[in-house]
Amino acid sequence: MPDQISWLPEPEEHNYPAALSYLQLLYPPDRADALVQALRSAPAVSFKAKDIFRASGLSLLGVSNFHVEKDLRKIAAGKKLSPILLVRGQGGLIIADGYHRLCAVYSVDEDALIPCRIV
Repeated sequence: MPDQISWLPEPEEHNYPAALSYLQLLYPPDRADALVQALRSAPAVSFKAKDIFRASGLSLLGVSNFHVEKDLRKIAAGKKLSPILLVRGQGGLIIADGYHRLCAVYSVDEDALIPCRIV
């Protein structure tokens, strides 16, 4: 594994429709759309992988998960990952897009700083 995980400077365009699809399960469509629009213009911030997990309350997916494995291969090859998209929800932090990337990074280094957009 490389000493440092590489990140793209901005989320990839396809991350936003993925976030919208997920957020529409939690919010009415107009609210989900407004959140995604806010994510597009949110400033870049970084948080440790372990802190994102704690705030989200989600379980760590194992390396046997296909998407986590795919992201682990990207990390090993030195390919850049897309920053993750987060929403502060009433019940805790919502990972709108990037759950598999978070799991992959956490399995490499739980203290790794992960670039995010958060609203």
